Amino acid sequence: MLEIKPIFEKSAQKALCELCGAVYRADALAYSAYDNGAPVGIAQFRIMEDAGHVYDLCNTVGTDDLEALIIMGRATLNFIDLCGIHQAYFEGKDTRGARAIGFRERDGVLWVSMEGMFDSPCKNHRAEQ
Repeated sequence: MLEIKPIFEKSAQKALCELCGAVYRADALAYSAYDNGAPVGIAQFRIMEDAGHVYDLCNTVGTDDLEALIIMGRATLNFIDLCGIHQAYFEGKDTRGARAIGFRERDGVLWVSMEGMFDSPCKNHRAEQ
């Protein structure tokens, strides 16, 4: 079972960064991904006045789990959006997960708008007859 959860302990964040080959950022917030108790990825990010800045969205070394990256990436963007910041930049090396959750190139950088991304389309959905 895939579990995505925030990392509260900096020592746990640092250890997971090492498993993922990511540079540990003490000033960043982070989410972890575990599959049946085994670590499979990390997302590190910061929320600034202008936007969210996602530094890493990557699997552990030797793991290829795009589904974990997508779910962890969306959790990260949802948190940023809930904090009142509705755009984000991706600054990591591996862009596969970022592109899968909607980051697109704009002015030479990967960017995404969360405007409406997490609104429920079902509440206004009417079956066509």
